[in-house]
Amino acid sequence: MTRKMIIDTDTASDDAVAILMALQSPDVEVIGMTIVAGNMPVAQGSINARYTAELCGKDIPVYEGADAPLMREVYRAYFFHGPDGMGNMNYPAPKRPAEKQHAVPALIDMIRANPGVELVTLGPLTNVALALSQAPEIAGMVSRCIVMGGAACTVGNITPAAEYNIWCDPEAARMVFRSGMPIEMIGWETCRGDANLTEDEMRYYKETINTPLSNFTIDCNASALAANRDWLGDPGLGLPDPVAMAIALDPTICTRKSKHYVEVECEGVYTRGMTVVDGLNVTPYDTANVAMWQVLAQKGEPHITVCWEIDAARWKALLEKCVH
Repeated sequence: MTRKMIIDTDTASDDAVAILMALQSPDVEVIGMTIVAGNMPVAQGSINARYTAELCGKDIPVYEGADAPLMREVYRAYFFHGPDGMGNMNYPAPKRPAEKQHAVPALIDMIRANPGVELVTLGPLTNVALALSQAPEIAGMVSRCIVMGGAACTVGNITPAAEYNIWCDPEAARMVFRSGMPIEMIGWETCRGDANLTEDEMRYYKETINTPLSNFTIDCNASALAANRDWLGDPGLGLPDPVAMAIALDPTICTRKSKHYVEVECEGVYTRGMTVVDGLNVTPYDTANVAMWQVLAQKGEPHITVCWEIDAARWKALLEKCVH
């Protein structure tokens, strides 16, 4: 049975690989991609998404959306992904233009027309927050909302406390997390350590598999590889968006998960964008120390599923299957 999926993305290198994985999965129909500001300006993210679709031989509508966070200044991730977001590989321009409709009404229309659709978000949550503000009922029409974002009780990658996608537009993330949408939070930490692609694995992609898609997977992440090693201190290539997509495609790749109240810090000087997870279920008590959590606790049981651990070998096997 084919599953319908919408991808919301600020397409740079790891987003492109995640898109590739969805488009190469025979049981998934990507009905549209919506582009949000984040890693890249919307225009460049759109180019990168449309090029990736064409590389996969797919004709997918791409809708361009919010080019800035709801309230914050723009902060691009050129330092991580390179000026074009694709490791300066100078890929050719895509043939298909972006759709004329804005991404926000497009999201609303696609969800309303496809109840039960899965939504995978790979960037800041600005488009999704705007869609929910205009049509709050769509929160209950999405069967799964897989969010690559946040850091569950661990260090961040853009500040010590926060992951980039959530930090970029924390107000939007708070709106989406509070909406009741069935969120699965895949924090950036799930792509670290053993989940990194090693030197040997990257060489295998280039020299042994050696397909257009396997080469693209490594080449477009050249800038990200250098940043991951030199800046974040990881051993190889971390791919947070593809890890999230792997869990979207095969939920059993997440080997430990649980539901929690999760709040997004919007006021903190040092903790802007921090995803604060109530890992021990201490917030529902009617006491002054957790009074600020009542806005969540009074809505009912926790609805955000936090992924704590993944099967790194199986995530890598799924990625490899997609690039042959």
